Amino acid sequence: MKRSMIPILCAAALVPGVFSSCSDGDPVEPADECLTELAELENDIRSDLEAAITDADFTLAIESAGGNAFSYSTGSSSGTVPYRSASTSKLVTAVIILSLVADGTLSLADHPQDHISTWPTTGNLASIELTHLLSFTSGLVNEPLCINLPNSDFESCVGEIADLNGDSSPPGAGFFYSSAHLQVAGLMAIKAAGLSSWQEVFERFKAETGLFAGADYDLPSLQNPRLAGGMHWSAEEYLGLLAALYNNQILTPELISRMTHDQIGDAVVENSPALDALGEDWHYGFGNWIECHANPHDCTQTTRVSSPGAYGAYPFIDFDHGYYGILAREGALGTFDRGYELFETMATKLEAWASLVCD
Repeated sequence: MKRSMIPILCAAALVPGVFSSCSDGDPVEPADECLTELAELENDIRSDLEAAITDADFTLAIESAGGNAFSYSTGSSSGTVPYRSASTSKLVTAVIILSLVADGTLSLADHPQDHISTWPTTGNLASIELTHLLSFTSGLVNEPLCINLPNSDFESCVGEIADLNGDSSPPGAGFFYSSAHLQVAGLMAIKAAGLSSWQEVFERFKAETGLFAGADYDLPSLQNPRLAGGMHWSAEEYLGLLAALYNNQILTPELISRMTHDQIGDAVVENSPALDALGEDWHYGFGNWIECHANPHDCTQTTRVSSPGAYGAYPFIDFDHGYYGILAREGALGTFDRGYELFETMATKLEAWASLVCD
């Protein structure tokens, strides 16, 4: 965005919270010019968001590498309103499990049977590694009903996943977006950590990181959480996770890099809501989409990752433009595309916003 000098108005007077005096004709200093441009751009973004026609109230909260922060809410939404996560929890679950990889409790090469005594020890199911589960290339395509039943037992339900997928394809052959992978990975984490439930794993993660203080995995129930889509969180809590990842404050740089790069490679894409709902042949890392506007996917560099949910929430990290954030909302089930599409209408202005660094 081209910056212009403002010869008459006092730039600082246009910036909320900044007070100064100047006379007509005073030259505008570069920092003041930047602050003015930032304030004008944010007002422009607010106007566009106010005019947006959406099916649900929302909060947009973003931060940039240069230190800018912006948020905007409509209706009853706010940064502290708890929302059902749907698939936005996939990224959170992957990070929690990877935190156990970072501390040596788990390895990406671990097999389910290394930690789950009832898991098959022969065939394709025995060849699954944690890396396949986190990238949804494990071959598990069939989901038992128990994943969505509040009174089911979490561990027994993982056993049903194994029973339903006895004729699964070899791990790494296909990408299939579903909940089964993370249920198995979650039980591996529980057993490897010597704990009795996912809630205990999550509470330990909270205590160690300070993240998601008010959030929980409570859908369909606390005793049988759906790790691929069973959280409640607020926009502020989710933004905290994105900030920690972007700034390398959790995990290790190596794990974050692997998590946010294509992990499916040449695997056949068998089930992809990104392709079905958005027409985008995005690939997948660990718990997050690797966005690429080429179809078929041929991007060799990661520019933006995301983890949209079925209610339309859209958390993202844009490495190319140096910012991250979440469009938090809870529309009807199946409005996976709504938050992303609203975000895309604002993307050019948000990228310009992220590029402004006002000293």
